[in-house]
Amino acid sequence: MHPNALIDACAQLVRLALTFEHPADAVVSRFFRDNRGLGQRERAALAETVYTVLRKKLLFDHMAPSGSGPRERRLAILGFAHWQDEEARRSNPLAKHGARDFLRGALSDREQQWLAQCDAVQQSDLLERHRHNLPEWLVAPLKEQLGDAFWPEVMAMSQGAPLDLRVNALKEKRPQVQAEIAQAAIKSEVTPYSPWGLRVVGKPQLSKLPAFVRGAIEVQDEGSQLLALLVDAKRGEMVVDFCAGAGGKTLALGASMRSTGRLYAFDVSAHRLDALKPRLARSGLSNVHPAAIAHERDERIKRLAGKIDRVLVDAPCSGLGTLRRNPDLKWRQSPEALDELTAKQAAILESSARLLKPGGRLVYATCSVLPQENEAIAEAFSKAHPEFVPLEAGEVLAQLKVADAASLCSGGDAGTRYLRLWPHRHHTDGFFAAVWERKA
Repeated sequence: MHPNALIDACAQLVRLALTFEHPADAVVSRFFRDNRGLGQRERAALAETVYTVLRKKLLFDHMAPSGSGPRERRLAILGFAHWQDEEARRSNPLAKHGARDFLRGALSDREQQWLAQCDAVQQSDLLERHRHNLPEWLVAPLKEQLGDAFWPEVMAMSQGAPLDLRVNALKEKRPQVQAEIAQAAIKSEVTPYSPWGLRVVGKPQLSKLPAFVRGAIEVQDEGSQLLALLVDAKRGEMVVDFCAGAGGKTLALGASMRSTGRLYAFDVSAHRLDALKPRLARSGLSNVHPAAIAHERDERIKRLAGKIDRVLVDAPCSGLGTLRRNPDLKWRQSPEALDELTAKQAAILESSARLLKPGGRLVYATCSVLPQENEAIAEAFSKAHPEFVPLEAGEVLAQLKVADAASLCSGGDAGTRYLRLWPHRHHTDGFFAAVWERKA
């Protein structure tokens, strides 16, 4: 594709994404379906450009007015250039800029002069908002929690996420799978905390890999794997994944159960559960029972009250722990939307707790970094339900032989009450989990 045609396509995709009418990943996928002639390199350039624009939106909005031409084109030029710079720094940390020959082929002399002026801007000369690129309502709670670690977290959230795989322990062992994918020229390292994880170098195509086709691996962030590990589902038990979605944690739970017992995958979206079907077919699991429910008080839930050994509530949340993958969320969420979410989270946790039999384990989890979705929900539930005894997440993970388990946790007298993962500290998405056991 000619450089100018690619930049024009990037500008078109940026314009579509910045309406914020749909999630950015859905916008990108739709664009690729509508433009099937795009090659792999063009797709990568388009996706990375639009995600860079979303990550650095306030900075680019500040720089764009000094240029000429349509705003979306100026944003696309900045996004493409910054993406190329980041790619260059991965191979050479001292590199200031990436190769600009391709980009220059798309730019007029005036655009090249403007880009050079933008390149000359020093970080120290920028306002704080142009450096952190976060909405103001999100800045205060992050600074309050992180203190001096605020800027390292900002840097971590502004980078793309690594590709983590979960080895299906029902079928395979991690060392063998790692050796197999290495023969396909896919480099990986074992994840530092999850016993099932591999962190892959780069973003290779996996769909035709034999290990993927036969269900030996699934794409899943290490933090998400740790949530499933906290449930500690065992052979022969009755287990519920209350907000199963596309089933990543469901599959991990089923493997832990060695495909025995009964594992219910509940969700209010039948469409999301449909995405579980091909993954379930590859997994080799026969104990999973997906079911769409109308709401958290559905009759199917009532019939299981007091019968379940373990419940995972991966609650609908703001998703602000996943900004590395979904940078549009910081612009699509709002304090008003958070108020609605926290009410829903409390209601779901309340209903799901009724499922537990005496001695059963309840895990509440989100992929948010905000206390009102996390500690506040957990503490309110503990106060209202003395029949549920809080467990130390750090102790649970240590018993499961997770390395340096205490460093993954915060809160409570011992500082290990809750699982609390941060991108800058743990190189996972941002996750929270609280664990309780129902009194016998």
